[in-house]
Amino acid sequence: MKKSIYIFYPILLASSLFLGCHKTTDDNRSKEVIIYTYDSFVAEWGAGPEIAEKFEKATGLKATFVDCGDGVQLLSRAILEKDNVQADVILGIDNNTAKQALNADILKSYRPKDADIIINPDLQNQLGTQDKLIPYDYSHFALIFNTKSNLPEPKSLTDLTNPIYKNKIILMDPRTSTPGLGFVAWTKAVFPEEQAFNDYWTSLKDNILTMAPGWSAGYGLFTNNEAPLVISYTTSPAANLEYDKINYYKALIFEEGHIMQVEGAGILRNAKNEEGAKKFMDFLISEEAQNVLPLTQWMYPVNNSVLLPECYRESAVFPAKTLSIDVSTLNKAAETVASLLK
Repeated sequence: MKKSIYIFYPILLASSLFLGCHKTTDDNRSKEVIIYTYDSFVAEWGAGPEIAEKFEKATGLKATFVDCGDGVQLLSRAILEKDNVQADVILGIDNNTAKQALNADILKSYRPKDADIIINPDLQNQLGTQDKLIPYDYSHFALIFNTKSNLPEPKSLTDLTNPIYKNKIILMDPRTSTPGLGFVAWTKAVFPEEQAFNDYWTSLKDNILTMAPGWSAGYGLFTNNEAPLVISYTTSPAANLEYDKINYYKALIFEEGHIMQVEGAGILRNAKNEEGAKKFMDFLISEEAQNVLPLTQWMYPVNNSVLLPECYRESAVFPAKTLSIDVSTLNKAAETVASLLK
């Protein structure tokens, strides 16, 4: 594949948001809950279809998931529509984008039934609010390595800058993708000083095969053997083991630690079906809905009543050290990366 490092320009990004989403024309909105989310959630193999079916059986309400691209695009859409929102719920805001969502005042307060019993306070604290964004799944970011490649296994973020990995790493665009933004957060946590951060990305540049627009595109390139390394999650190899019987994809654990992603959902301010949205939020953290997530989202459910499948015990790993970052510095770091990769 031809090497292509690219960052979307804002005007193109704004256009793609509207192409990727649609409005409902159903007048009877009290019977339908519209949820803005990201592409992998609504995919045929994603959690959306099964959760929609179970939600309708449980409540009699229809759940309509709308694909708005990847996580950062999802948030941009909701902010652009703030005064004329088309959806009731937004699903897919993570701990690296939560502050932007809260500052934009697009969310309405609601604490789902039994949330204080079901949700670990540490996960809730990652989102910075008790009642506007509710966690529904989580995992750590990691590099996934194809152990059948002829390359040595990198042991740290610094190792990734070794020239032996030229054109061997697939990343995601931090301005459209939450895993892309998560990788920037990870490198900023390990290299907090501005010069060290800039030097790291300058050294890494030649080793990046592409900056994919989202996780689905980037991980798809990896599974098509375009490159032996891709940014994803510590839980990702469980999916390849379960469905493809592939046991040679490995989540690399680095001693310096890893950034955790906690994904949340919330009710949009001015939602046209607020009561239906509340019922969806209640359902999302229920054991019935959470049971869907391990084999579709390939993330850990927040409801501890869910029994993880065997593939997690065989191939999912949990880092000993979790890193954190002041998200107020993250947008500047992402802009720096965009500038360095031009």
